[in-house]
Amino acid sequence: MITRALGKTGPTVSALGLGCMGMSDLYGPADEREGIATIHAALDAGITLLDTGDFYGMGANELLIREALRSRSRDQVVISVKFGALRDAAGGWNGVDARPVALGNFVAYSLKRLGTDQIDVYRPARLDPAVPIEDTVGAIAELVKAGLVRHIGLSEVGADTLRRAHAVHPICDLQIEYSLLSRGIEERILPACRELGIGISAYGVLSRGLLSGHWSAGRALGRGDFRAYSPRFGGGNLEHNLALVEALRAIAAEKAVTVAQLAVGWVLSRGPDVVPLVGARTRAQLDESLAALDVMLTPAELARIERAIPAGSAAGADTRTRRSATWTASARDASTGRRATLAVVVFLFGPARELSRLIVTPPRGSGSAPPAAAPTPPGSASTSIATRRARSRARSTSTS
Repeated sequence: MITRALGKTGPTVSALGLGCMGMSDLYGPADEREGIATIHAALDAGITLLDTGDFYGMGANELLIREALRSRSRDQVVISVKFGALRDAAGGWNGVDARPVALGNFVAYSLKRLGTDQIDVYRPARLDPAVPIEDTVGAIAELVKAGLVRHIGLSEVGADTLRRAHAVHPICDLQIEYSLLSRGIEERILPACRELGIGISAYGVLSRGLLSGHWSAGRALGRGDFRAYSPRFGGGNLEHNLALVEALRAIAAEKAVTVAQLAVGWVLSRGPDVVPLVGARTRAQLDESLAALDVMLTPAELARIERAIPAGSAAGADTRTRRSATWTASARDASTGRRATLAVVVFLFGPARELSRLIVTPPRGSGSAPPAAAPTPPGSASTSIATRRARSRARSTSTS
């Protein structure tokens, strides 16, 4: 397995990483045994980077990784953990908490669930609008000093935030969506990362399955599959996007590779500082992605791919979003009973201003409707976080 560095200050990892979210959450029912077998197959193939989040399956994904690593050497893997996303018992999303005191709690639980004494890369899942990034990174830096964390990463932030965070402590990598259908980072974020020596761990390289080559317009989505609410998988957007995939398929056929392998190979071609995370849930999916390591693209082939899928040609919002958009959508839509639905969609797919007009009902044929979510009463745990912070600040002011 060829290797790449996660930035100038980060660990050396396999050129492909394994994103483990789908083994526990958000893509419908998951097979735990197959998930563990897939992790084992990835390790056997030389993959060393495993990516998870403490909120994937509300801790279930970390426990899955612990079980998978029970018979393996901990030194064999680099574990990347995202923290801070708040969820409720129904699986809904209630914002982000990146306060230093909360961070200390999150890391303690992750270490316990993972069965390890150190997390290799630790990062906030999104920006907390109530906490300066300097405070969050400073708190993780204290965990580095304490030996609980090796490296600090970030997720889904812009160039300015990267600079502010990097001034506090070296950031090894930025985890962000990057694929043929999601290229928004190329204008400002990717140049900033390269200027600062920050690597890219790219998720969504197959655009949630759109670029897998196996998607069809009539495909039914199972219960709990968030793609039922994604703009890119709905109605005319899906037809448009699948037409782009067919253009890519013609190029893949000439190279005797699959669409997925060509799509992953394209991300690999972006530079040695980019590490694609493949979200394989099964050994078969993993095998297909691993073959992308052998896909070498010539300048002429890259130009053909560019003509087939130009930057910005996908229909529907992508996942590049600011954390504040989730709070905005959650508050705006609470009275309509769609609070939980829009919160998760905004968190995963895009800005509230786009989703307010794009997300109305799930795409035809999805077989499900948005889950109803009654407005959360004032003062309840899931909506009072920001209020409690404001009251706390007011009390501090009045007593100082």
